[in-house]
Amino acid sequence: MFAKILIANRGEIARRIIRTCKRMGVRTVAVYSEADKDAAFVREADEAALIGPAAASDSYLRGDRIVAVAVEHGAQAIHPGYGFLSENVEFARACDAAGVMFIGPTPEAISAMALKGAAKALMTQAGVPVTPGYHGEDQSTEQLLAEAEAIGWPVLIKAVAGGGGKGMRRVDRAKDFADALTSAQREGQNAFGDPRVLIEKYIEVPRHIEIQVFGDKNGQVVHLFERDCSLQRRHQKVIEEAPAPNLPESLRIAMGHAAVRAAQAIGYHGAGTVEFIVDVSKGIDSAPFYFMEMNTRLQVEHPVTEEITGLDLVEWQLRVAAGEPLPKDQSALSITGHAFEARLYAEDPQNDFLPATGRLTTLSFPAWARIESAVEQGDEVSVHYDPMIAKLIVHGRNRAQALARMRQALVETRLSGLATNLAFLRRVVSDPDFAAADIDTGFIARHIDSLTQPWPDAAAPAYAVTADPGSPWNDITGWWLNLAPRPHLHLDIGDDHEAAAATGEVHAPMPGKVIDVFVKAGDTVDKGHKLLILGAMKIEHTMKAARAGVVKAVHVRRDDQVGDKALLVEIE
Repeated sequence: MFAKILIANRGEIARRIIRTCKRMGVRTVAVYSEADKDAAFVREADEAALIGPAAASDSYLRGDRIVAVAVEHGAQAIHPGYGFLSENVEFARACDAAGVMFIGPTPEAISAMALKGAAKALMTQAGVPVTPGYHGEDQSTEQLLAEAEAIGWPVLIKAVAGGGGKGMRRVDRAKDFADALTSAQREGQNAFGDPRVLIEKYIEVPRHIEIQVFGDKNGQVVHLFERDCSLQRRHQKVIEEAPAPNLPESLRIAMGHAAVRAAQAIGYHGAGTVEFIVDVSKGIDSAPFYFMEMNTRLQVEHPVTEEITGLDLVEWQLRVAAGEPLPKDQSALSITGHAFEARLYAEDPQNDFLPATGRLTTLSFPAWARIESAVEQGDEVSVHYDPMIAKLIVHGRNRAQALARMRQALVETRLSGLATNLAFLRRVVSDPDFAAADIDTGFIARHIDSLTQPWPDAAAPAYAVTADPGSPWNDITGWWLNLAPRPHLHLDIGDDHEAAAATGEVHAPMPGKVIDVFVKAGDTVDKGHKLLILGAMKIEHTMKAARAGVVKAVHVRRDDQVGDKALLVEIE
């Protein structure tokens, strides 16, 4: 076993790795940016080294600096976590060249799954079903549009090097294709350094079910069952659970075998996840499933698998990387109970889920729940990184009990200082359709109006709020037994959109970077005309004209950094 490892990541996953290392007696080296100098993971590591400014491109994506720090500190291995360099082939090769073990698969295995088109061709050869689509080399707009029309609308544009929902766009009609393609290509280039895309048939009633796989260096591969990640918004997972509810045992077995074949086809070792789309348009009992992609790393949602199997997946990663065989074979693995994970984000559901920044003046969680958090009370959520605050994980003897515990955990969570999706998560887990496991990836879009309603008195103490949004104890207007409630008056005094229409001023809804500008002074625009694209925390937000008129002034240029509420464009 390693004596010391370096963690090439930040936030909650760095803290998660440190916790297992401490239990195993392995020393840790943290690397951090200037923005993270006071972060909890830096304090908790045995050693720490500054690697650059706040921007990820100058710090957490600088593989050369990270490898140099590992050598300087005597680390025998590097754990990449997820995101950043975790699936970067050149980084894995640089580790090998420096004599530092990369805690993950071989560069060849990463490369085989890095480009979605090539990966799907490989899966077809391995007998793993894939979604119908175009994975060719001709990337001209004309060719891609022709392929989309041949597949049939709707289609999904996907960055070939993508992951985590980046570089993905659903397109329902030909006239929207060019804009969606440009946006997906730009996001793929910015996030992964590769603008190429593939086109797939969009499955209209899909469930997103993924299989956790693990291989060792002796060629043994097992699966650790499935996770259902269908609760998504803009292709970003919100709530995950394991096992997948209502999944027939025959389908569970078939998907597990397919995932193992996928891993064996590339000589895989370490932790990996094979993601499938299950077409439930005609029900789950005989639903077909299709390979979507393989993530050659640990997943954000790995804790639900740990909860139902009783295993520590980070420990398994370390043991496999050190050359040990898998601790268990397939026959020794089983599912116990049910688990949920909810992702708590700094984002505003009342404002199209735009990322939020600010200081966490209050942050507390129930002591009985499992919490994986990047931050602590008093910390600042900045514009530089993913806006996740924490993951809440619960386990129960069955789905109903686990869901009740998740409701209670979210109700007992206390948070103030900036906008978050806490009320949104409470609404999701209290929804009757979700309780009945009537879910697919369109669940949030179908229920968005009810899910984005404010939670009653979110700041009340635990004894004043129940997990049932219909309970009279949650009515902040008060109630009378056997009498009608007292009426109350609600006034809406305009909103930012109305103000923009009245004044012609377009302000930044969040701090961020100007990705592109489409207008100049003197241009005539209609209501809804695209003005510019603002990016922050890995999300692009298109700013549109709230009224028709003539552009009086454009106050920003491409690549400018702007603050919250900054004046961007004036229309008269």
